[in-house]
Amino acid sequence: MIPRLAIAVLCFVAAGCASIERAYLPEPELLAPGWDRMAPPPGATVDHAPWDAFLARYLTTDAAGVNRVAYGDVAAEDRTALVAYLETLQGVDVEALARDEQLAFWINLYNAQTVALVLDAYPVDSIRDITDGLLSVGPWDRKVLTIDGQALSLNDIEHRIIRPVFREPRIHYAVNCAAVGCPNLAPRAWRAEGLAAALEAAERAYVNHPRGVRVGPDGRLTLSRIYIWFREDFGTDEAAVLARLATVAEPGLGARLDGRERVDAYAYDWSLNDSAAP
Repeated sequence: MIPRLAIAVLCFVAAGCASIERAYLPEPELLAPGWDRMAPPPGATVDHAPWDAFLARYLTTDAAGVNRVAYGDVAAEDRTALVAYLETLQGVDVEALARDEQLAFWINLYNAQTVALVLDAYPVDSIRDITDGLLSVGPWDRKVLTIDGQALSLNDIEHRIIRPVFREPRIHYAVNCAAVGCPNLAPRAWRAEGLAAALEAAERAYVNHPRGVRVGPDGRLTLSRIYIWFREDFGTDEAAVLARLATVAEPGLGARLDGRERVDAYAYDWSLNDSAAP
């Protein structure tokens, strides 16, 4: 008999099986007591200028509206600067940050570390090619960072810190997994100032892009798989998720979502968000 994990991995690699993929994603449970501590406003601040500089040099938007990274063009000194930025973030006293500053910190840490992982493995066709064994489907469980003496993986940051602490569904439009199907990597670092407006803009941009929500000429409705992987963050069932999406959809799309209660298909493009891609 094939182990359940092996079945899940095979399903994850193949097209479809979105609901089974969801079952094998980490639950949004706090990593350990204390990881939800934060300072009252205003709290300390974090300098994200090095991440701004990296993005300004290497992030571009293609004709389809997908933000892509010129991984193959990153100069040695800029890779060194990215590593230094990540080292600086690992020395931050996270508990000294107020809520929005802390959320921006975790998002930027996640995104910068993801780019660093891709750069270390480049060239690859997909982040899922960066594996740690036969049953590995990507680098998300690899302990790549240390905060306050605790070794952390990308999954720890997203599912065991950000999701349970902040309970903000729009973070799925902010953390970036280096895939074309993912909501865009932001062109500048996330910051506490204007954070709510930036999350709202990211949500609207993705929902109104075919990667997020697509209605075909035949009326067939296809959503990004993020809406089934993290369904509980967006709504109790498909109808609730669709009702939420309709609130941020542009008028034409909103009219096509009005009254819909079921999704016909889920899709996701795991191709690397590489500016060198054809």
